[in-house]
Formats: sequence, structure tokens, C-alpha cells
Amino acid sequence: MSPPENSAPWLSTGSEIAQGKAEYLLGDFSALLQQLGVRATLPDCDFPPGPPAGPALTGLPELQSFLGAYLAQILLPLELPAIAEACGCVRRGQTRELLALDRQLAGQAPLAPFASASRKIGALQLQRLKPLRDQRTVQRYRGAVESGQAAGWHTLVYGLTLAVYSFPLRQGLLHYARETITALARAAAPRLFFDPACQEMLDSLLARLPQAVEQAASLPSFAQPA
Repeated sequence: MSPPENSAPWLSTGSEIAQGKAEYLLGDFSALLQQLGVRATLPDCDFPPGPPAGPALTGLPELQSFLGAYLAQILLPLELPAIAEACGCVRRGQTRELLALDRQLAGQAPLAPFASASRKIGALQLQRLKPLRDQRTVQRYRGAVESGQAAGWHTLVYGLTLAVYSFPLRQGLLHYARETITALARAAAPRLFFDPACQEMLDSLLARLPQAVEQAASLPSFAQPA
């Protein structure tokens, strides 16, 4: 077999593994969100609407308010920057900074409704990274989570996964944002989800993501490895 035939699969392996790991993490989180459901009450469009539990949303305006609030108050200002920073911490070998970021997220009130689900999935995914002994920052963070010194947010673990498998940051952020919004929509309003009007609304929200991803990936605290 000629060298070119050998090289193509080898070059694609790292990206394919990273994509699979990232999708695995998001798949677990999406499944848990759908299992828990999303509370329907949205008084005065306030967000968060309490723990992710309770009856599904029944109207498109309610769903649009819920997703719009999530996008504006959680995804864009908190989750995407956290993923980018966690990825940077691992690439730079900064365990202390990663633990500080974990504590910072614990103090963010908008994340409280999703904290339980986030930590369950984060802990599960960290266990799957346990064999990677050469990843010292990841292993120290995993140890801190197991000892109760860190929460193990799924967003941070997602950022770790991107770094460990050298997955492109912007692509990973965009994948996270799209999949999470879609999972929340499906969990919050399963009867509306496949309605054309709902899909049109989702498309308008998803169209805002590339610019938000670029902003998160360009934060001063995030530095590409030399």
C-alpha cells in the first residue's frame, strides 16, 4: 500500500476521535435533560424558570422566550467562555486556574437549575478520561472533583475533551451551542419540536451562534498553544 493511502486515515483519526468524544458527552447531557424535562412556568419571561423538571411547554412564544433567555443569560455569557477557558487551561497546563474557574461557575445563579445534571455528566465523562494518565491537568481536576474540591461542570469537562483530543475550539463551541439548544427545545416542548414554525424559530436562534462563538474563542484569557 502506498504512503498516501496510509496517511489519510492516520491524519483523520485524531479529529474523528475528538468528534466522537465530544458528541458522546453532549449526548449524555442531552439525554439527561430530556429525561428530566423543563419546567413550564416562565413568569414575566424571568429566567431561569426553576429546576429542569415539570410539564413541557405548550406554546411557541413560551418556548422562544425560554430559549432566548438561555441563549442571552447562560450560553453566550457563561457556558461558551467557560468551555474556551477550560480548553486553554488544559493546553497551558494550568490546574489552579481551572479549579478557580470551577469555583467561579458555582457562584453563577443562572446555572443553578442545571447544576445537578451538569455535575452528573461531568463526573461521568471525567471517569472516562481516567486512563489518560499523561494528561496531568485533567487528572488533577478529576481528583479534585472526586474529593469534593471541585464541582466538575460538564462545560469544563467538554473544554477538557476538546483540548485532550486537539479538537478545533471554534468547531467544538459551535457544536456544543447547536446541540444544547436543540436538546433544550426538544426537552421543553416535545410536541412543538417538529412543527415547521418551531424549526424556523430555532434556525433564527442558531444563526446567532457563529458570531458568539468567535467572540468566546477570542477572549483575552484564551491563548492558543505556541
